[in-house]
Amino acid sequence: MALLFALFFWQTTFSQDSTATYKEIEDYFIVAQTYKNQDKLDLSLESIYKALKKAEKLEDIKAIIDCYHELALLYLKLDKTDQSIQLWQRADVLLKDSEYPYGSATHRYIDALHLIKDQKYYLANHELDKANKITNVRNLTLHILLAKGFIYLELPKYSEAEKNFNSLIVNNDTNEKDYIASRAFLGLALLNSKTNNPEKGIEYALQGLEIATKNDFYYEILELNQYLADTSEKLSLYEKALLYNKNLVQIKDSIYNETKIKTEAKKADNIYFETQKNTIANLTRENEQLKASSSRTEITAILTSAFLTIISLLAVSLYRNNQIKLKTNDLLQTKNNELEASRDAAVKAMETKTNFLSTVSHELRTPLYAVTGLTHLLLEENPSESQKEHLKALKFSGDYLLSFINDILQLNKIDADKLEAVNTEFSLKKVLSEVISSLQQSAKENKTKISLDYDDTIPKSLLSDSMKLSQILINLVGNGLKFTKKGEVTVIAKLLSKVEDDVVIYFEVKDTGIGISEDQITNIFESFEQGSIQINREYGGTGLGLTIVKSLLGLFNSKIDLKSELGNGSSFFFELKMKSKNSTTEDVSLEAEPQEYVFEGLHLLIVEDNKINQVITKKMLIKKGMTCDIASNGTDAVEMVSQTKYDAILMDIHMPGISGEEATILIRKFNRHTPIIALTAISLDDSLESFYAAGCNDVVTKPFKPEVFYQKIGENIFNPKPLT
Repeated sequence: MALLFALFFWQTTFSQDSTATYKEIEDYFIVAQTYKNQDKLDLSLESIYKALKKAEKLEDIKAIIDCYHELALLYLKLDKTDQSIQLWQRADVLLKDSEYPYGSATHRYIDALHLIKDQKYYLANHELDKANKITNVRNLTLHILLAKGFIYLELPKYSEAEKNFNSLIVNNDTNEKDYIASRAFLGLALLNSKTNNPEKGIEYALQGLEIATKNDFYYEILELNQYLADTSEKLSLYEKALLYNKNLVQIKDSIYNETKIKTEAKKADNIYFETQKNTIANLTRENEQLKASSSRTEITAILTSAFLTIISLLAVSLYRNNQIKLKTNDLLQTKNNELEASRDAAVKAMETKTNFLSTVSHELRTPLYAVTGLTHLLLEENPSESQKEHLKALKFSGDYLLSFINDILQLNKIDADKLEAVNTEFSLKKVLSEVISSLQQSAKENKTKISLDYDDTIPKSLLSDSMKLSQILINLVGNGLKFTKKGEVTVIAKLLSKVEDDVVIYFEVKDTGIGISEDQITNIFESFEQGSIQINREYGGTGLGLTIVKSLLGLFNSKIDLKSELGNGSSFFFELKMKSKNSTTEDVSLEAEPQEYVFEGLHLLIVEDNKINQVITKKMLIKKGMTCDIASNGTDAVEMVSQTKYDAILMDIHMPGISGEEATILIRKFNRHTPIIALTAISLDDSLESFYAAGCNDVVTKPFKPEVFYQKIGENIFNPKPLT
């Protein structure tokens, strides 16, 4: 990886007279980069060594650091690990005395590559994350993404690997665009082989091979031909396998021959010897300068003699201590390896549990969509009173099951570190009012009153994660309503402190319900805990609401406390730190009136692989006077959109073949106007941001409320928002 981008820092700190010299160094890096990507490592070494000599002549520390880093990368590629580490360590010494973020980031990146070579993938991934945080240099961040992609192949985390490689196929790097793309195609080819899709892997490998051949990336040409030969043989495509094997023989004979290996080894040894000799010469020169200085006075000579005596004694002591330390280190290394293995096993077990729960939660949503959808359709077909009673009971059960699934998925996302607090500007009073408004129906059923005690000194505009705060309060107020009959639930918000823009707000939700016994208070925030079996049977629920509250508050570095007395209600309270915003915006109306739309005559495309879901969605559209076509997979959807004009597309995300996201990306290449609404049973690894980035206009999660479904269709057809 070329480090020439750091030259920007050098050129801004020197006079115009030395510009030509720095231009020479930059040119050497460009040449070295080209040779390295073409696997002409002897020529690349020679070019970087020339750059190093120029940098040393200028006494530019940053330039010297970059040269040592590039040499370390080249020696690592030559499989000369010891020399690579020693060159990396020389850069490390220089970095300690300089403030150079790019150099520090590159240093961690190279350390990660050594860890990958030692198969320490988790540690390597950790180092790459640190490197990414301290640099914004495009070339380096792209190489970090590439390295992380290959790490994810080994862990394995295939969805993360796929995202990384896909993002690198079309990159905008100035110098290594094609090289990075060819490596990304290789990564996608390997990924598809690992996920039992070798035909797709061959497609990616051929695309990578085309780029590599065009640019003479010989190592990538070798790797991709090897992949194509092996994969073709597994698929019984023997003629193609033979062709690729012939290519391999030709490449090895003409390029990767004994002459190349000897030339590169000789050049590497010569340059390493020269750098060692230069280092010794520099140290000797410094020592002579010190000697000349010390001989000026007799006192200095005496002190030097005393100093050398002490150093000699220390050296003997250090040698003995070092022998003890080596033995201790061996023991520590053994224990460390055992701990790493235990940690990796624990991480893998947690990932297995998380993936299992995510899959179960996601798969339950598909049949649940059929249950809730058919129930809605039957309720609209004038059933008899006895049938209506049964259908309402079925609808209640479906809603209860959906709530349970959502709770499991929410906890799973928190456990898997898939959630993080996101700051947005909002009105706290509006958020609290919306929470109370959404739960008024539940309050009426229990003949319970919800009241708000709000401190008007709280700034009108705050900065925090309003969505997660809403989830916390909905769970707390919902919990209070569940256990309070003919009583009152009060939501309290008070300003505790305000220092400049930093505010601390106290929240409390108290009720006059059944209360909690003292022996149950300590366990009440654990999963599936509701106080007792009798309470669970009488009041129902999953017992996950308070667990979710505790976990969500952990994202804010806050914790929840509880006061309660059996028979006299409960009080849950916590504090949150937020930022205030200087805003004079008046509070807007809390509830936007749903707009009525005329749907007659609209023609939509349903992209859905599940036959039952196709029928339900189609009937829901027909009830509003709409017509539709159905595509059972993403490939058909792309073809149909290219030939037919639709008013909107309802796109399922999880389908065999290409996913809904991939289909959306392909459609957006030739159609930027037709609204696409993602209609999906969202899972743990799904990201709303990735749906929008692919080109979706909106997202509706299955199973959905019919009124939400129709409202989203109307908004996106009649009041479309431009794609970002």
